[in-house]
Amino acid sequence: MNGQNRAAIKPGMTVDIVLKRDQKTGKRTRGVVAEILTNSSFHPHGIKVRLRDGQVGRVQEIVG
Repeated sequence: MNGQNRAAIKPGMTVDIVLKRDQKTGKRTRGVVAEILTNSSFHPHGIKVRLRDGQVGRVQEIVG
């Protein structure tokens, strides 16, 4: 994701994330952002968010 997409992520958006346990496989989980945990540029695979269902991972794609 580029910087413009990162800046566009807001609570309430539907996104695909990769959970820490799935980083090797790249398996994605889809959900609605409840909270943005970090948008550090040190994490090039997406900003870290918590979904409404409580799962935490790095955003790979904004859906919709």
